[in-house]
Amino acid sequence: MIYAILAWVSALVGLAAFAYRLPDLLRRRHDVALWALCTYFLCSGISFLVDLDLLRLHISAFFGLPNITSLITQSAVVVLTAAQQVVLVYWSSPPAEARRMARNRVLVFGGALAVLVVSSFYVGPVAHSETATSTILLSIQHGGYALYMSFYLLVCAVGQFETVRLSLRFTTMANRQWLKVGMRTVTVGASLILVYCVTRGIQIAGTRLDFDGSALDPIQWTAGCVGALLQIAGWTIPSWGIHITRARGWIRSYRSYQRLRPLWWALCQASPDIALDPPRSWLRDLVPPRDPHYRLYRRVIEIRDGQLLLRTSLSLEDFSRVARSLDLPEDPTSPLGEALQVRAVLSRPAEERAERADASEIPARPPYEDFRDEVEWLSQVASSFNRLGQGRTGAVGAGLLS
Repeated sequence: MIYAILAWVSALVGLAAFAYRLPDLLRRRHDVALWALCTYFLCSGISFLVDLDLLRLHISAFFGLPNITSLITQSAVVVLTAAQQVVLVYWSSPPAEARRMARNRVLVFGGALAVLVVSSFYVGPVAHSETATSTILLSIQHGGYALYMSFYLLVCAVGQFETVRLSLRFTTMANRQWLKVGMRTVTVGASLILVYCVTRGIQIAGTRLDFDGSALDPIQWTAGCVGALLQIAGWTIPSWGIHITRARGWIRSYRSYQRLRPLWWALCQASPDIALDPPRSWLRDLVPPRDPHYRLYRRVIEIRDGQLLLRTSLSLEDFSRVARSLDLPEDPTSPLGEALQVRAVLSRPAEERAERADASEIPARPPYEDFRDEVEWLSQVASSFNRLGQGRTGAVGAGLLS
């Protein structure tokens, strides 16, 4: 049951990946690496699809050849293994060298495929069963098919070993985060398929050495299916991983946008002219803006403008008196100090805020050059501003009057 689920998922994911990259292929018809990548996806999906228990008997009946699906699956695996090599050499080598290396690999795997196709009509599978896995287990009891399967596994193992080697090499050369992640995922997938080759080889050896290797069957098909899924994911990660990065950035900007809102709202109420767009209701402001990055940038600028305006209404002596009355540090350049300055000025009646103080008395923290650092700092200011407002507004105002 678990194998059937994994096989269905592997088939659908492979074909979905092919459909996902097909539009790119139609636009970039001269991209050899993309042709190879699409071939890999298509063959990966076919290799699982034709061997599904729901379809394999119907496909065999259509061609009039029992167990023809085993040959189709194995042929697809050899082709996709060669396709992986082509992608990797084109990605990791100069164009002229890549063409030569790709051509050599295609010739080697093409020759191996020809041997497999010809020999399959002589040796098997010699057993017929309702499921693909039981058919292989029964067929390898026969010497001819055991030799055939050993050659097939050797081709797969050599190809996956090369995939591991080239993927590790390309990972060190890649300069994009998601490309590195993708190549590492491909490496893990290829390693699991090597596990499949080893366990299947042990089963074949068991038929010659008189021990039952059927207990390894769950290991080999799990390693094969999961390895194939990881490889498909790894090859597609570079194209869709960037969307995850953008989504995370969008969410981070929106969260910061909301965290700054109480401070920004209070400053806008005191100095409405600082806002490019008038403040909306709290409920409407919860609706994610079309471009939260731009909105966050505007909110930071407007908060800084509002702070500069309010600082001219507060002297250093007033700030120190309020801080002492609340038993708080007398540091105006800390997040708590900046929040306390805003609370202290806003606790005054509006007409008294016009009394200008010497702004140079209160030292100001220079803005950060990195925008993310600035956002993080103002988020701390906004958090301190909220804490000061929880039942302490009267105390802030009393500190100014004491």
